[in-house]
Amino acid sequence: LGRRLKVEDRLSREPSGRMVLRRVRRIGAIVVGEKIVGAPDRAQITAALKAEVERDGLRALRWGERSSALRARLAFLRTLDDGWPDASDTGLVAARETWLWPLLDSVQSLDAIPDGALEQGLRALIPWDRQRALDDLAPARLETPLGSAAIDYAAEGGPRVDIRVQELFGVAVHPTIGGGRVPLTLALLSPARRPVQVTKDLPGFWSGSWAAVRSEMRGRYPRHPWPEDPTQAEPTTRAKPRGR
Repeated sequence: LGRRLKVEDRLSREPSGRMVLRRVRRIGAIVVGEKIVGAPDRAQITAALKAEVERDGLRALRWGERSSALRARLAFLRTLDDGWPDASDTGLVAARETWLWPLLDSVQSLDAIPDGALEQGLRALIPWDRQRALDDLAPARLETPLGSAAIDYAAEGGPRVDIRVQELFGVAVHPTIGGGRVPLTLALLSPARRPVQVTKDLPGFWSGSWAAVRSEMRGRYPRHPWPEDPTQAEPTTRAKPRGR
């Protein structure tokens, strides 16, 4: 019996996510006993995490708002120029040694990598001479007369901004990205942030269907300004004072 008994140490994960070493005693494929004998060292944990990626890909990673947004921006840029990093699952697995391996030395599990660390890892894939071009060609936000609005690069139909129509009063040229090659989709909203119009031609909207939209908005939101020519109006997010 002694000759058939095998003892080996295996790395396993507790329900809490902590990695432990278990000493397993087995006869053939039958486990006859096991117990925790300690914690693995850093090299063992990192090796286990790498093996998990090799086996299962990236599905255990927890992509947050920042890292997901950067992935979407890179995906957009790649439609313009394939010299940008491939941020698809396939592309990121292929480049794992560059961006992901350096993130594994301080975590116990893949889903414990912070969103900000994932974002910085992705930035490591961008060649240094393209770092500034990222914000020039695919800015995270659209600058507006009253501030800025987030651009959703993962939106169906292309990069999109949801914004109250009054914030774009005074804007006569449709905003673009990609060095002027791609018009943003503008989802124009009412003061209550309800959909008003979706357009890729803001000047055409002002000179066309704005008249009908203006009529409806004046009825629904009478305390807000609804100019006949919004290209000559001041942008606002405020209602008119009572009595005016």
